[in-house]
Amino acid sequence: MGRISWLVIALAVLAIADLRTELLILADHFTWSSLGYAVGQHPMAIAVLLLLILVPKRLR
Repeated sequence: MGRISWLVIALAVLAIADLRTELLILADHFTWSSLGYAVGQHPMAIAVLLLLILVPKRLR
């Protein structure tokens, strides 16, 4: 069970690291087009973060 929690943490960190530049841009000046660009250019990172939210509690 310990492996899965480390895997979840590693996936979350890598997804956020991939989105780092876009998150800084969004934090500096939010626009809907910049949000759309972030989602469009990093679909895997967005999918990982969304799936980590939806993962059943028993896998965490």
